[in-house]
Amino acid sequence: LPPRHMDSVVQIVEALEASEPGFTVPELARALGGCGTPGCRAVLGEPPDVPAAPPALPGEQWLLFTQLLRRDDDAAPKGGAVLAPDGSTVALGPLFAGIEVGLKRATGCPTPPIEPPIDTLYAVTIAEALGTSFLLARGADGHQATLGPAGCWDDVDDPQNYTLLGPPSPIPDAIAIGAMDGVLLGAQLAREPIPLAELLRGYYGTGNGTEKGRPPSSYRRRDFGVLTGPGKLEEEVVAMLRVLRELPPTQELLEDVGPEEMVAIARQAARDFTEIYVECPAIVPRCMWGARPYRGTPKPLTLPLGSIYIHHTFSPSNPCRTFAACARAMRAMQRFHQDTRGWDDIGYSFVVGSDGYLYQGRGWHWVGAHTKGYNSKGYGVGYVGDFSATLPDPDTIALVRDELLPCAVRTGRLHHNYTLHGHRQLGHTDCPGNSLFHEIETWHGFK
Repeated sequence: LPPRHMDSVVQIVEALEASEPGFTVPELARALGGCGTPGCRAVLGEPPDVPAAPPALPGEQWLLFTQLLRRDDDAAPKGGAVLAPDGSTVALGPLFAGIEVGLKRATGCPTPPIEPPIDTLYAVTIAEALGTSFLLARGADGHQATLGPAGCWDDVDDPQNYTLLGPPSPIPDAIAIGAMDGVLLGAQLAREPIPLAELLRGYYGTGNGTEKGRPPSSYRRRDFGVLTGPGKLEEEVVAMLRVLRELPPTQELLEDVGPEEMVAIARQAARDFTEIYVECPAIVPRCMWGARPYRGTPKPLTLPLGSIYIHHTFSPSNPCRTFAACARAMRAMQRFHQDTRGWDDIGYSFVVGSDGYLYQGRGWHWVGAHTKGYNSKGYGVGYVGDFSATLPDPDTIALVRDELLPCAVRTGRLHHNYTLHGHRQLGHTDCPGNSLFHEIETWHGFK
């Protein structure tokens, strides 16, 4: 089959749009099972019958598309997700559901009246999934996952199999990302309808755009937070739970949930989702950038830590602006640290790309090899590039200053009164470069 990559999806959408006048791809996605939950059916109606294979599509493309949208709980999100050029994994069900709502709004096509009233764009993308996930966890022993985990592909150049990195929740990362993208693209289409292939290509930077720098999809967390605003997500989850209480398939699930508990569930769901997927930055796991195994046995850190040490990599000297370039830089640094320096692994706890993403080195829980004499006392965070004379992009500076550090404090990994140092303050080195060092002197916690 073609790779499970957003490029493949765009090619399929383009072929369908060119050959089927008046044909809407989101309706086809719904027919194939992309919107099979009770709430989504209530909002968008019963799915149409599955059509015959369109003559415009080769058999392997049609087979891939049907597999990606087929509703199969055992296969989701493995079967329903694709790899985007920015390195994120996107579930197509909530993506196309949000797009369909946007198209209906743009053309004035009504959706069935729902009581109580809901924002249909959030209902079909995230509100039902979020409310259901936290509702199901309410009676559990407290260890049931409600959000996440991330996952990894077998081969980022020819992705076919996606494996989760932990116990699945109803909203693994791929579903959360597909839902946020469905909200953003649905809202964009409602304002300015354009061909769907053009919309997807522009947002994800597929095809020739992949090496040109950051695509809009890499800003999804910021843009979703701005569009959704404080209180909006909680409000929509409450509204969706009230709708689900009236629908026969889900009535029993909510029969003993009172109004106050419903609000409490929605508040918790909205708060947790916002912290994980909006306020905290995305971190690319080791298996996505192609890490070698750790050599030996890693030593655990005792959390929370008290310090952060800022570095620049110096070599590679150029910032990496795409997932492919940053993954190459990570592999090169790990080879150097393991083969030349003789370390067990890449030294940094986290590495900062200029593509909008952090890359996991040793991570939150294991002692690194970044700041001699201080490795067990703090996290080492390295910016890809040489920042002796220039600064990272403002977005890249903010990724650590405004997102990673507050997130580490909120999640109990870093003391609230942490100290922040440049590497040069603790060793004989110019790291993190004069420009970056003068920048971090202005940050909270600098000492």
